[in-house]
Amino acid sequence: MFKPYFIHSAAAALIALPLAACAAQPVIEVYKTSMCGCCKEWVKHLEANGFTVKATDVEDPSDYRQKFGIPEQYGSCHSGRVKGYALEGHVPAAEIKRLLAEKPKAVGLAVPAMPLGSPGMEGPRSDPYDVLLVKDGGKTAVYKHYN
Repeated sequence: MFKPYFIHSAAAALIALPLAACAAQPVIEVYKTSMCGCCKEWVKHLEANGFTVKATDVEDPSDYRQKFGIPEQYGSCHSGRVKGYALEGHVPAAEIKRLLAEKPKAVGLAVPAMPLGSPGMEGPRSDPYDVLLVKDGGKTAVYKHYN
């Protein structure tokens, strides 16, 4: 015999699956100026790679860099945070995913300056750059090198 409650249960389960998947995605908080186009492009890169982004326009993103523990010499045009880790500059989504999977003892990741070819800085050429793992006390190690 047909049981209507089965359909309601199945429909509820199908609706809940995408909601659960969305809830599982980490939210990346991004602090940027309203005028910076490359910051907007980096946010698009993160979203295209499955992250949920909460972007906030601020007067001075360097205030957040300092608050999150990233030394000034590793600064860029925007700062972010995800699951307790700082993100400074045009960090590729692949390295953020790796960071969250490995969970190293670190302040976070930084891509100093604004290297051409990094996410959000795509153009006619790409320069080599490093994604730095920033540790307590400002020491760094190369987390990933890009050519």
